[in-house]
Parts: sequence; structure tokens; C-alpha cells
Amino acid sequence: MSILEVKNLSHGFGDRAIFENVSFRLLKGEHIGLVGANGEGKSTFMSIVTGNLQPDEGKVEWSKYVTAGYLDQHTVLEAGMTVRDVLRTAFDELFKTEARINDIYMSMADEGADVDALMEEVGELQDRLESRDFYTLDAKIDEVARALGIMDFGMDSDVTELSGGQRTKVLLAKLLLEKPDILLLDEPTNYLDAEHIAWLKRYLQNYENAFVLISHDIPFLNDVINIVYHVENQDLVRYSGDYDNFQSVYAMKKAQLEAAYERQQKEIADLQDFVNRNKARVATRNMAMSRQKKLDKMDIIELQAEKPKPSFEFKEGRTPSRFIFQAKDLVIGYDRPLTKPLNLTFERNQKVAIIGANGIGKTTLLKSLLGIIQPLEGGVEHGDFIELGYFEQEVAGGNRQTPLEAVWDAFPALNQAEVRAALARCGLTSKHIESQIQVLSGGEQAKVRFCLLMNRENNVLVLDEPTNHLDVDAKDELRRALQAFKGSILMVCHEPEFYQGWTEVWDFNELI
Repeated sequence: MSILEVKNLSHGFGDRAIFENVSFRLLKGEHIGLVGANGEGKSTFMSIVTGNLQPDEGKVEWSKYVTAGYLDQHTVLEAGMTVRDVLRTAFDELFKTEARINDIYMSMADEGADVDALMEEVGELQDRLESRDFYTLDAKIDEVARALGIMDFGMDSDVTELSGGQRTKVLLAKLLLEKPDILLLDEPTNYLDAEHIAWLKRYLQNYENAFVLISHDIPFLNDVINIVYHVENQDLVRYSGDYDNFQSVYAMKKAQLEAAYERQQKEIADLQDFVNRNKARVATRNMAMSRQKKLDKMDIIELQAEKPKPSFEFKEGRTPSRFIFQAKDLVIGYDRPLTKPLNLTFERNQKVAIIGANGIGKTTLLKSLLGIIQPLEGGVEHGDFIELGYFEQEVAGGNRQTPLEAVWDAFPALNQAEVRAALARCGLTSKHIESQIQVLSGGEQAKVRFCLLMNRENNVLVLDEPTNHLDVDAKDELRRALQAFKGSILMVCHEPEFYQGWTEVWDFNELI
């Protein structure tokens, strides 16, 4: 019995088709990974099944009484609420039940009240509260908050003052506390460090209900899913097993299709050659007509065009001075210090990955070193001849420019063909290039920003979580390009498999 079923779904944006007559089903307890390249429609699919987006055609059918929880990073949090207040809203229904019990006790004093019936209702409601561990809710909240690192920035913090990563942690914790029948998670590890990813992995492995997970973190996917739905070329195909098994079966099917295509093309060529040579001769005309009929009835195998894969290359500027940044007694923060006085030196040709718990100040450190944020104490001395490229973790949404317009504005000396070629090298198609940036996927938007970064000469790259939203191919190519870059790199990253082996590591937890 399916608890969620999608039938004959078609959807697109303008003349760009995303899905064409696809179907999907989710059975009780299934752990599904929704995978595919950037821009294939994974987040669009999630928006459709949650009702946030209406499909052009098709039906989305949920079983009765099924509860679904969606990690929506754009949820508006009410000013004045603390982190604990938000997490307690996960149990709103239980608090309403408690209020009902109190109302019943008050009504027992009314003249003519049916006390026996009211006491029976109280008993049922009390059983419901006890079965959901209502009287230990705060302990349960603290357990999840501690596991996701929320305790590090405070349960009494005003939610409107949180960073994007901290907000995401709070929303994820609230969702897990709700424990819905279906969890819908869109890249939940993007703002988590290794310790918290490990906890979430264990949680999902033991989650008795169903979930649908979008993630480009392959080791994480392999550890938690048992079904894969692959989004490609407007289609959605189901595979049993983990991501590695999907890759193996997918590669085998692709090889079989290519072999069948080659055989059929040879057969078509042979038949066509026979027809061409024999259709004019009386003695062989009937045989030629027979082969032509076979050609006409043949189901032609078509191979899908290969998706463009990015090819990143960062232009290198002139040689800078030996010291890029020198921080002396640097204390970073906003209203309060986040660190003790730091003394850091970052030199020419150094490649450094900054790691550590999310929300403790890694982005603030980058911005303080760059001079975007003024330090609370101490200072930063910059070297000479620095040509710096900065990739921000978060950028404002709602950009109505197309990638073509954005890159052309930044590099007016280029002609249109050169701008299109630059964007194509980043893995973007003509339809991506001509769409508004705000309708592109997170990975496609990141590729536009990388295009802007790559077309300037830099001798220093400062990158804040550059792998967020990137698909597997883009991530592999970015790692190769950064390793090949001859300049200096200072990078915040939460994926060890991305930075290990070619960078030094600064553990922010040890710095503070």
C-alpha cells in the first residue's frame, strides 16, 4: 500500500520541460534517495509533492491520516521567539491536548456535567500524552538540540538573529522532533559539520517511518537509503538498493542500451543499403520492398544526449607578496566575542580548509579577514598585490537577471558567444543561460557564481562552503580545478572527502 503516489506528472517552466509523464510511489518505511544532476528537478519534485507548487498535469495522492514533514529552509521564524520556543512548537498538538484536559477539569464543576463521561475522556487524552512522552519533552528537545550542535549557539537565542546555517539546524531539529510518517529532506547536511552528520546518519538509519532525501553527499546517501529514484531527462526511474548499487545497475543498463543502439544502427545501414541497391531491379524489387517495410516498422532506439559536464579553470593573477593575511590578536564577533585573540598567518600558495562545528564563527572569520566585518579587537594586515576572488555561502535570492546578463554585465568586453561559451564550460545549457537566475536550482546558481569567479584573474581564492548544492560531477571537477590552481586557497568546507589530501586543515574548534 503506497502512502504517497504520484501519477502521470508533467511540469515545466516556460518552454523548459522538467518532468514528462512520470510516476512515483512511496511505501511505508522506505528510505528513498532522490538523485540526479543539478537542475534535473529534484527540488521541484519535492515542492510538488508538498503542495507548494502545482504541477501542469498529473495527480499527487497521499494516504489518509499520513503526516508529512518538509525541511523548508525558507520558513519564516517569528521575531521574539527563542530557539526553545520554536522547538516546542513541534508538539503543538500535545499542548492542545493538555489544554483540553484542563478545560475538561474546569467544566466538571458545571451544574449537570456528566462527570463519568468527562473523566473517561480525560483518561483517553492522558494516555495519548503519556504514549508520546509528553512529560519528558524538554529532555527530548535538549537531546536533539545537543546532537545537532544547537546548544552551541544557545536555546534562548532569538531565532531572527540566527545565521542561515543555524536556522536550518533549528528547522531540522523541529522536524525530527515532530517525527512525521514521511520526512522530506532537501540537502539536510549542507549546514552540518562531520559530528552532526554522523548523528543524523544514525538517526535516519534507525528511523522506522519513511523518508525522501535529496543529497549530493554520496557516503551519507549510501549509509541511510534502500531505494533510489533517479531524475534524468524529464523521467523518474526507481532502483532498489543504495547509491552504489544504483550506479552499477545504471551503468549496466546504459552499456546495454548503447550496444543495442550500435547493433540496430548497423542493421538499419545494411537494410537501407540493400534497398538502395535493389529497389530498381525487377528481380529483387519485392525483397527490397520487404526490407523497406521492416525499416518502416522498426522501433528506433534513441540515445539521450550527454548532459554537459562542467570544466572549471581558475585564471591565475600575478604573484602576490609572501604574506596574504596576518591576523594579530584578532577577536571576531558581533554583539559578543566568538573567539579568544587569534594570531594567524596565511601565506602565498597555501591551501587551507577551515573545519569545525557549524554556527561557531567560520564564516565570520572569513569576513573578518577580508575586512567585510570589523573585528571587535586586534586587526588584520593584508599583503601586497593581492587579487582576491570570494565565493560566499549565502547570496540574496530573487535575482531576475539571466546568467547571460549577469556575466555580460560583469565582463562587458566579452561578446555574447564568449559569454555563452564561458557559462557552457560551467555545465549550463542554453535554457539555463536564458532563464532567470532565481528559477535555477541551487547547484545551477552556484555554477553561475563560479563562472563569474573564473573569468577574473585571482591569486587568492576565499571559498565559503563551495560544495553546497553541487552534484557529484561538479564537485569532482571543482576539486580537480582547485588542486590545479597555483595561487592560495582559504576555504570553509564540511566534506572531508572534498578537501582531504591536498589542503592543510585549521580546526576552528581548536582556534577558539
